[in-house]
Amino acid sequence: MSTNPWVVFAIASAAVILVSVDATIAVAAFPALRGTFASTSPATLSWVLNAYTILYAALLVPAGRLVDLHGAKRPFLFGVALFTLASAACGMAPGTDTLIAARSVQAVGGAVLTPASLALILGAFPTDKRSAIVGLWSAAGALGAAVGPGAGAMLIELASWRAAFLVNLPFGALILFFAARRLPVLMGADSGKGLDVPGIAMIASGVAALAYSVVQVSEAGFAATTVWGSVLAGAGLLITYGLWARGREAAAIDMTLFADRTYALVTVASFVFGIAFSMMFLSSFLFLLSIWGYTQGLTGLAVTPGPLVVIAVAIASGRLVARVGHRTVLVAGGLLYTCAQVWVAWHVTELPAYLTLWLPMQIVGGIAVGLLLVGLSGAAVAGLPQSRFGVGGAVNSAVRQLGGVFGTALAVVLVGQANSEIEAFRTAFLFLGLIGLVTTVLCLPLSRQSGRVALQPTQ
Repeated sequence: MSTNPWVVFAIASAAVILVSVDATIAVAAFPALRGTFASTSPATLSWVLNAYTILYAALLVPAGRLVDLHGAKRPFLFGVALFTLASAACGMAPGTDTLIAARSVQAVGGAVLTPASLALILGAFPTDKRSAIVGLWSAAGALGAAVGPGAGAMLIELASWRAAFLVNLPFGALILFFAARRLPVLMGADSGKGLDVPGIAMIASGVAALAYSVVQVSEAGFAATTVWGSVLAGAGLLITYGLWARGREAAAIDMTLFADRTYALVTVASFVFGIAFSMMFLSSFLFLLSIWGYTQGLTGLAVTPGPLVVIAVAIASGRLVARVGHRTVLVAGGLLYTCAQVWVAWHVTELPAYLTLWLPMQIVGGIAVGLLLVGLSGAAVAGLPQSRFGVGGAVNSAVRQLGGVFGTALAVVLVGQANSEIEAFRTAFLFLGLIGLVTTVLCLPLSRQSGRVALQPTQ
């Protein structure tokens, strides 16, 4: 008897929600971690976030290749199991070194289960339903990101930051229980090409070195040898990878994708937007805690409306893109994002003004982020042949994740210190506005028709 496709969707989406919730819970836990490990510098502590993001981004594309080789079910089970066990290790970590190591293992599990979950869903539904199902799958991830801050902050306030990681255990166990029994076995399309292990190592090491150079600025200053040495090492590794990948089959990132002008522009814009998204999230959390004096739980609730707006806009944006094209949606999203950040930078003071300042900024910013997320993901593959949709989407997603590494690092540099004052946050918000403007400029050269398709009549 065949498995109900909605059962497959529920199980696969639950795992993606678990990963999304954990990512935002980790951001919510950063201030509490700073209090627990007071002797550890904020720059070092930021690696609790950066180690996860770097490895998750670097492994998304090769994990997708693993699914192609071995099918979706086994990688999915492996990813969920590894993620759950690593969550237990995070919750019981005695120090920052152990916590960073456990977060790295978490990233491996999350990177493996994400493409496997999508492959399971695509294999369960007929071709004519796949576009809508992928949209629902993406919305499930956004839902997890929306729930994470509030749920995590409440857990941290009622118990401790350890509970924010240990809560993954029962949910991970339930997903494994149902997945082992109800998911179908999908055979992999083995083409005989192995994983690009040297390429993966070069990408992860290069990005790690560049991220390290950013977080070192707050401790050593711009002129420090460790800063520029890390910049040169990171750039050298990534350039070496570019030479290594040229003409190589099954490279970790297929560099020929960037021969498409639209794809190249959108991928750079995705990287820049990844910086903005990650930096905005952490800066907002730290601002509400340290400047307005919100409690951990209240901060989590206060930042929740933004992600909820993102979900609603992301679901509705598909038809908008079909009517007006990606360029219009992206430019509108970039300009809205810029206006929201600049407006809050000019008007924010030490006196809390949630209803008149912060909530409107979240609504406008949520609309902007929803438009940008959908627009960038769709525009990245709009000009690619159908046979490259999968790898094109995976690379674009991975590049956006890499941008998140630098966004977290920049937030720590600008506002990550315990004694950060309001002027530092104003600078951070203005910088976020500048990043939004850069994203807009990168999207202007896109074709007016990019992504515009004929709408099908409603059945």
